[in-house]
Amino acid sequence: MVFKRLLGSLGVGGPTVDTVLAPGATAPGSTLSGQVHLKGGSGDFDIDHITLELVARVEAEHEDGESHGTVAFDRFVVGGGFRLAEGSEQSVPFSVTLPWETPITELYGQGLGIVLGVRTELSVAGAKDKGDLDPLAVGPLPAQEAILEAFGQLGFGFKSADLEYGRIGGTGQQLPFYQEIELAPAPQYAHAVNEIEATFLATPGGMEVILEADKRSGLFSDGHDAVTRFTVGHDDVRHQDWNTLVDSWVRQLVEHRAAYGRHASYGHSDYGHSGHYESHHDHDGGHHRSGPGMGTAIAAGAAGLAVGVVGGMVAAEVIDEVGDFFEGDDDGED
Repeated sequence: MVFKRLLGSLGVGGPTVDTVLAPGATAPGSTLSGQVHLKGGSGDFDIDHITLELVARVEAEHEDGESHGTVAFDRFVVGGGFRLAEGSEQSVPFSVTLPWETPITELYGQGLGIVLGVRTELSVAGAKDKGDLDPLAVGPLPAQEAILEAFGQLGFGFKSADLEYGRIGGTGQQLPFYQEIELAPAPQYAHAVNEIEATFLATPGGMEVILEADKRSGLFSDGHDAVTRFTVGHDDVRHQDWNTLVDSWVRQLVEHRAAYGRHASYGHSDYGHSGHYESHHDHDGGHHRSGPGMGTAIAAGAAGLAVGVVGGMVAAEVIDEVGDFFEGDDDGED
């Protein structure tokens, strides 16, 4: 989907911009390439700069409930400093690197309901205009795909995914929001949790995996979620028994919840699992549980993962959300 707009700040007769991304999904930390196509207007215009801005539709939780806004999370100047002659056409190629924490928008080629975009801004003769917005498709890193596949193999159901504004305390998080992937528990864990939320925080050297168990009311419930954190390396993908590893993560998360319930007076617990495991309880509101969001229902089974859109409603909502970027540029939360 490509959106074209007249350069509104210059009115009728101004240049137009059409950004075309290279086909296919990219990955966090990988190169995003494409071309910015410019068409001259009714006169000559000096193009001061061409800027690409990565934007995301993000959910924020607050005392009054939840709200959604558009958050910019990176900017790249890809061209400028030339004159666009009347009626002429010019293409500016670009190649930029996505942040390592860029959320994934699809799994096995199927959308997850996450809305990301690349917004093109022209600065022409001192006037700026956000003239083009294109949806951005991001697939998982090999380690992310391996972990999600392991959850599916273990019998977990993938419910939805969303983006939460805020930071997870005690992590190396860089972006002002994080992605949560909501998992329905496998039968063997259904007695312990209603839902597990997974967050990936990738870096060039590896990735933090944050797992959060939901609030299940019960004998030992104290009204807080249990959170555990693990680390994996990008080179672990080929040599790791992911099913066994992920199952051990879930068992430790469940055991931690139970242990915390029995010793609710303690606010933090470190299991010291080979230097790769840490668990804690959130008391300061630094980590927010997501609502159901608008994500896509994902069915998981022994053969792997399959994504299904219920009644086509999610796909329609995603298209509407992308379109809403034009009307909601200034409603991001600070």
